Order: sequence, then C-alpha cells, then structure tokens
Amino acid sequence: MKESGDGFVRADQIDLKSLDEQLERHLNRVRTMEMEKKREEGERNKERVKREEWEIDPSKLIIKSVIARGTFGTVHRGVYDGLDVAVKLLDWGEEGHRSEAEIAALRAAFTQEVVVWHKLDHPNVTKFIGATMGSSELKIQTENGRVGMPSNFCCVVVEYLPGGALKTYLIKNRRRKLAFKVVVQLALDLARGLSYLHSQKIVHRDVKTENMLLDKTRAVKIADFGVARVEAQNPNDMTGETGTLGYMAPEVLNGNPYNRKCDVYSFGICLWEIYCCDMPYPDLSFSEVTSAVVRQNLRPDIPRCCPSSLANVMKRCWDANPDKRPEMDEVVSLLEAIDTSKGGGMIPVDQSQGCFCFRKKRGP
Repeated sequence: MKESGDGFVRADQIDLKSLDEQLERHLNRVRTMEMEKKREEGERNKERVKREEWEIDPSKLIIKSVIARGTFGTVHRGVYDGLDVAVKLLDWGEEGHRSEAEIAALRAAFTQEVVVWHKLDHPNVTKFIGATMGSSELKIQTENGRVGMPSNFCCVVVEYLPGGALKTYLIKNRRRKLAFKVVVQLALDLARGLSYLHSQKIVHRDVKTENMLLDKTRAVKIADFGVARVEAQNPNDMTGETGTLGYMAPEVLNGNPYNRKCDVYSFGICLWEIYCCDMPYPDLSFSEVTSAVVRQNLRPDIPRCCPSSLANVMKRCWDANPDKRPEMDEVVSLLEAIDTSKGGGMIPVDQSQGCFCFRKKRGP
C-alpha cells in the first residue's frame, strides 16, 4: 500500500482504539440528543394535556339552530355526546381582518372564561361541559347537511337551559308581576350562586338578569363568564369599567379599584328588577345614569308596597360604600329569613286601586 503522502494510509498504521473512542463519543452524543428530544416532547405533551383538560371532541358535537346573537358570535342549540347543550360560538373574524394583537386578546379572554368556568360546580351555576379553540372540525347542522366552519371559530359548550334568560321571564311578567314567594326564590337562587362564586375567589363582574338562565323547574343559574376573573388580593389590581351600565357599581363606573362587592351591588339592582319586573332607569341615557349613580347616589325607586325585609336587602346591597355592603352569604341568610306566607309581591298597575307604589322619580 502506498504511503500517506500519496493520499493513502497504511492499514497497520490506523489507530483502531482511537477510532472506537471517537465513534463511542459520537454515538453517546446522538443518544443524548435523542433522549433530550424525547424528554422535551414528553414535557410538551404533558403541558398539552394540562392545557386542554377542558377540551371537547369536536366530532361528538352537533351544532344546530341559533338561539341568541351577540357582539362576537352566536349561541346555538346543540347535542354533545347525546346531551342537550348550548353552544357559544365565538368568531374572531376572517384572517387578515383582525390584527395579531386583537386575536391574541380574544384568545386570552376566551381562555380566561374557560379556565374560570370549567372548575365550577354548583346547582345555581350553569354546568360547563367543555370548549375548543380554533378547531377545523366544527360543523353546523343545516337542512342541507353539515357545513364546516373556518378554523378561527372557537366554542364553549354548556348545559342547555330551556327556561331562557331571567330577563326575558321578567319582561313576560311585566304587567301581572310575580308572587312574592317566586321573587324571593329567584333571588335566593342568584344569591346562592354568587355566594359560591365568591367562596371560590371568583368575581363575575357582569351580574345582570340577562346573564342568568332558568332551567325547566325555574331555578336560576348564573351564566356567561366572559369577563369573570379570579379576585386579586390587592383591589388596585382590579380596575377598569367592566360590566353593564345600570348594574355597575359606582366604584367601577368611576374607574376606582374594586373587589367582589361590585357583584353585590349588581345583585341589589337585579333584586329590584326581579321584584318590579321592570327596567331600572328607563328614561335616562347611559351618560346620565353614570353621572347620577356616582355623583347623586341615584338608585331605582323602591315601590311602597315592597316589604321592608326585602327593601332593606336592596338598600344594603347597593350602598355607595363597598365596605358597607353585605357579603353574599349574609344576603342568602337575610333572604332565607323573609316570611313569604303573607304575600307582599309587587302590585300590578291596573290593580293598584289608589296605591302609589312609586315615589316621585329622581334623576339628574
């Protein structure tokens, strides 16, 4: 064999031991890289399982007719794995029509709602079944078959409640009003649901009759956790106008720090609405309501026929000072103590027979 100077190496001059060591080091590096890759994949899988413990199987979901429409989507009837469900479909807009920042904010809001809702378990809270984010497998059942939807749709699936929104029920009874026993029972259901949420450190932040649903027995269940969040230990970490005008506490309207007591205020307004089967501040604009609630301590007028036991709960709940408002578990006790055997419901206008139920309206 020729010498190495001519491009060849003599076989008897090859250091086989050195080659073996180099090969072993190379194989060890390859094995280490493969093990590290598998470990990282395992960690990602664990994170995926943890992140998606609330996720449904889209193939088991049948989405049917629309039952409500909102700003960012629609609510449909549906069936999931044989159960009657309501499906809240959120549309983040066609690709290119929203900025990445807008889509990221919507994703964050959706995730927050799911994270809050899926851990809750109470008879007065709408039962969460599952959700899916940006699935291409979602399909709506139509008369012409099942139509697929863009992957930027996501949905929340909850139990279907045939009684509809509490607000709709109150509007239907606007003229004849509700029996006092029914008023207190509806209020108790809502109070117990809110008491449970607060015990779980959850602030709903949008308590209103529109967000309360009725089951087939007329039990109230809290729904829509789109702006709910875990209560911050420091109230300064919870600011900003979140909620619906007419139900928002003065501290929220004013942009001040707030806590779970903002829900107590909103409950007080709902309690008035349940008793009166009417809308608070019907003749005032949004700006007038905001100004009058904060600066003039405006509240809905309590009818004179309202029993003092219930009127006092309203007044305490909507006190301008959050610290003076009761906790929701105390509200439950106050409502449970009310005697409904002697009546006391709102007197319909056409049966008032001279009873002046409302004082002179106050306003800005």
